Amino acid sequence: MKTLYECKKNDKVKVTKLKAEPELKQRLISFGIMKGAVLDVLEQTSTKSNVEIRVGKTTLALRSAEAKNIEVESI
Repeated sequence: MKTLYECKKNDKVKVTKLKAEPELKQRLISFGIMKGAVLDVLEQTSTKSNVEIRVGKTTLALRSAEAKNIEVESI
């Protein structure tokens, strides 16, 4: 399974699983990042330390460690 960390700019993906610790998982869910959510990958830093995504009308920047905990599939 592919993670959000492995996605490239302009990918559109659907969340299939969150593998995060309970505290991080709850924070991601509060942003709308949950199973079935559609994410647009807007940007990735050249060092891949951050991933900028859009969830609905909200734009977020996630650390690479957080992005590695989000399993996705292409749509």
